[in-house]
Amino acid sequence: MKKYIVVTLFFHLVFSQLSAQEVGLNNLYNRPATSLNGIWNYIVDPYENGFYNYRYEPFEDMKISGKGAYFTNAKPTDKSDLVEYDFDKSDTIRVPGDWNTQKEKLFYYEGTIWYKKSFDYHVTRPLNRVFVCFDAVYYEADVYLNGKKLGKHTGGFTPFNFEVTNLLNEKDNFLIVKVDNKRKREGVPTLNADWWNYGGITRDVSLVELPETLIQDYFIQLDPLNNTRISGYVKLNGTTVNQQKVRVKIPELNIDEEILTDNDGTASFAMNHEKIVYWSTENPHLYEVRIQAKEDEIVDQIGFRSIKTLGTKILLNDQPIFLKGISIHEESPFTGGRAHTMDDAKQLLGWARELGCNYVRLAHYPHNENMVRLADQMGILVWEENPVYWTIQWENAETYQNAENQLKELIGRDKNRASVIIWSMANETPSGEARNKFLTRLAETTRSLDPTRLISAAMEQSNFEGNPAIRTISDPFAEVVDILSFNEYIGWYEGLPEKCSEIHWKIDQNKPVIISEFGADAKFGFRGDSLSRWTEEYQEYLYVETLKMISGISQLQGISPWILVDFRSPRRVLPGIQDGYNRKGLISSEGNRKKAFYVLQHYYKDKK
Repeated sequence: MKKYIVVTLFFHLVFSQLSAQEVGLNNLYNRPATSLNGIWNYIVDPYENGFYNYRYEPFEDMKISGKGAYFTNAKPTDKSDLVEYDFDKSDTIRVPGDWNTQKEKLFYYEGTIWYKKSFDYHVTRPLNRVFVCFDAVYYEADVYLNGKKLGKHTGGFTPFNFEVTNLLNEKDNFLIVKVDNKRKREGVPTLNADWWNYGGITRDVSLVELPETLIQDYFIQLDPLNNTRISGYVKLNGTTVNQQKVRVKIPELNIDEEILTDNDGTASFAMNHEKIVYWSTENPHLYEVRIQAKEDEIVDQIGFRSIKTLGTKILLNDQPIFLKGISIHEESPFTGGRAHTMDDAKQLLGWARELGCNYVRLAHYPHNENMVRLADQMGILVWEENPVYWTIQWENAETYQNAENQLKELIGRDKNRASVIIWSMANETPSGEARNKFLTRLAETTRSLDPTRLISAAMEQSNFEGNPAIRTISDPFAEVVDILSFNEYIGWYEGLPEKCSEIHWKIDQNKPVIISEFGADAKFGFRGDSLSRWTEEYQEYLYVETLKMISGISQLQGISPWILVDFRSPRRVLPGIQDGYNRKGLISSEGNRKKAFYVLQHYYKDKK
């Protein structure tokens, strides 16, 4: 039954801004797809011979690319023909997956590798459209189908897609991807980081076939101004998108609304219901939401909840909540390399749950979608982070556009996930005028895209009025964020654990505080007294003293210590202890719990 729908001016303005900025398809997780995962051929190309000629001119800029261009997948036409590569005779590699842990000779490799996948494809219905979809490629991807350039994507942790409808053949298609993981000063992240620079097609690749007029995107959340109203928009893409009927159904709530798109193909709505079961950590209730437009239909599982701050409190569904968290890197606990499967997500979030967490910080970049989908099901709150890490070229306009684009793609992917409550702009960035403008602009963009979540950043603490015994947060960006978050390593990088008893905190901002990191390195099984570095006893002692110290912060509303599991980092080279791993994990890379694991577990058990 069609109903009259009133849309608040607030939501109308927000949705109009969002839909005008979108590129590509979002919300593909539940779409039927043809997987291109599996075994691909690859060619290592450190000099990029397959992309440039000997005068360093790009082949794709030339009128005739020639057989030297790897993306043409050239074959000799006779016995005298000169072609100096052959994908089909080259080595193979598994996709998705990083090349570092699959091929020992590529463990430290940074540069270009070409991937090729051959496949057949039959379009199931006339006029249907087909898209090739990448969940992530690290870090730059130039994509070609049957020798034609589809496009380029920069950023190693967010999804992208290209329409290939008019380029597909029923037989013998070849998809070629030039993957380049070289670190760059102007990149996001930049040259210097404390995690492994995994390269490759690290998440799923698929073909998605959709009707000519399709559902490009949608945003369906609890209205932040009214907790009995579900508000949002649906955006169509196709040749005829204006004045099209769209149905939004939530069967469990007996909601069945019909709305019309505007000239841009966007239909905004607001649906009132007095008996919404709110998603929470104790009851992660997900509603089946069905969206129909012409021949297209998509089904999603969406939870409805409110998240906001009131003074120094964080309120979930208008009730105060303390965020009992842990930080996590996207690394597979047992197989090593980039984590990407649902099994990886179940292992990592299962350990977090065992620890007693109701919250996780996914650092320092967007993790794979399985993590937030599973968090939705498990009732675990999530902090998601843009990879603006340490030092970025703050005054470089292209660097800003790169950071903003990655943030937009993250929000585009996860804006319907109830578990996601915080968008983080950055981690441990040095304060300065250019940096402050950079991060403030990111925060403004985020608020224009999504008014339903909180904004934060992992900042740094400092001395109060020069007194090293009193700590504060003097970062100007603290005035921009909703939640005041900071990292501190008193007892590890600054003094010994006993120093925690000497430190007091004076934080004047009337905002909730989350300590986004603290911790110490310990190698599992390395034992000694509580003042011997690298031992489990030292790490245990630091946790005991830190938890005492932070109890004096009256605004404290959560913590996410560093980190759940040991992870690889080329910065960590101490033989016999680090061996290429950051050892701050509460669990070893082999899955063994360290003594500090039980200290934090006990703290969370007692924390209300």
